[in-house]
Amino acid sequence: MSDDTIRLVTIGRMLRRRSRFLVVVAVLGALAGYGTSMLFPPRYTATASVLMQGQWEDRELLTQAEIASSSAVVDRVGASLRLPGVSPGELRDQVRAKAAEGNIIKISGTADTPERAQRLSDQVAQEFVAFAARIAGGSTDPDTAAGPEALRQEVTRTNRRITELANAADPGQTVESVQARTELEKLRTTLQDAMKKLDEADPTAGEAGMVVMGPAARPTGEAPPTRAQLIGAGALLFLLLAVVGHLTAARMNRRLRTEPEISKALGATLLGTVDIPGGRRAYRPPARGARARLRRLLGVDTPWELPAPQTYDDEAGRRLRYRRVCARLRDRLPVSRRLLVVVPDGDPVALRAAAQLAADARNDLSLNSSGKGYPALRVVEVSVSRPMVPDRDTASGALVVLSAGSRTAEELAGIAEACEDGGHEIFGFVVAGTVRTRAARSAGHPPGDTAAAPAVHRHAAGGVA
Repeated sequence: MSDDTIRLVTIGRMLRRRSRFLVVVAVLGALAGYGTSMLFPPRYTATASVLMQGQWEDRELLTQAEIASSSAVVDRVGASLRLPGVSPGELRDQVRAKAAEGNIIKISGTADTPERAQRLSDQVAQEFVAFAARIAGGSTDPDTAAGPEALRQEVTRTNRRITELANAADPGQTVESVQARTELEKLRTTLQDAMKKLDEADPTAGEAGMVVMGPAARPTGEAPPTRAQLIGAGALLFLLLAVVGHLTAARMNRRLRTEPEISKALGATLLGTVDIPGGRRAYRPPARGARARLRRLLGVDTPWELPAPQTYDDEAGRRLRYRRVCARLRDRLPVSRRLLVVVPDGDPVALRAAAQLAADARNDLSLNSSGKGYPALRVVEVSVSRPMVPDRDTASGALVVLSAGSRTAEELAGIAEACEDGGHEIFGFVVAGTVRTRAARSAGHPPGDTAAAPAVHRHAAGGVA
């Protein structure tokens, strides 16, 4: 797997064989998302719309949107609403403005209640319109601001004063009175012409009109991320992390799967491959302790990356593989002798295959009165963390039985060194696998495994158990 490209079939196999574990991980992610939602109070968002009258370019609309959410507007909103416990910086974070199609500025206000969100967005819209009008009038001071409308009113009052002065002048036809009335009319005409030119030259005369398009609608639902969204995001995130973790672990797996790699690590030749019935469940180790029971409950006690075992119903052919391995051992040994069958610990498939090999060798030996048959085999389970095999006494030589993809090159090299330290020559190794039988078995071990059950010795650094 470490040298293969991860394909969809690999992901599908992982999802099928780790379904219970992935469901548990997704539930934990959902609980984490729920806990996260408890740390953040619900938020509500209301939106008010401001219509920009006239012709506006896109960059001008963007500028107006920036003005609507600027501190010059938001600080006046805070002074008007006097929200308790909300600083100016927090209030600026709660206000958003953006330009929409149709010369519309959408102003959004976020608060902890729908009522506050509605009030906030409405107040921002009003303050923005007032601030824009002051800018169009040439002043940002509300006390001294004089917009175009105020200027027109001032012109009207000036015209009225000119009329009063003209009427108050000497109604006679003297030269002085006629000149005074003429000068006042010229002043009125000049003032009107100047106001007309000012309206024509003012670039904001047709653009400064802004209208708030009604009050903001009161929000009926929470603003994202909602509690449901956080729960779903937590479950999805944990599920993706679990899937990526499984694929990464499989990609970095350095356990040997091919026979040439195993042969190189052990320094021995392959004597054959054997099968045991039971399918993928045969890789399940005996449940010892709460941790093993938890792994079995979650479905992570068996490898998921192994290909699906083939369906096999030829019991005679399966048993023939064992006899051929024993025959090859007999041909390699000059005389009948006892051998150690070394099985790495934590490999239930290899342990069952070794037990079957030992049973076949013992049965064949009992059928030969001369005692010259298959070699007598003694099964020993060796720890890979601190490998140690019994010293050479009654048994001389070793046969290693293991399943593909169960051990790394370093672990197998350690077993080979332990055999050498014990004075045992490794005559070969056997690779054990699993098959799925067609016929349903009632109970107990499958056929072929119940013929004999030789004792299995677990040998570690402390001795033989």
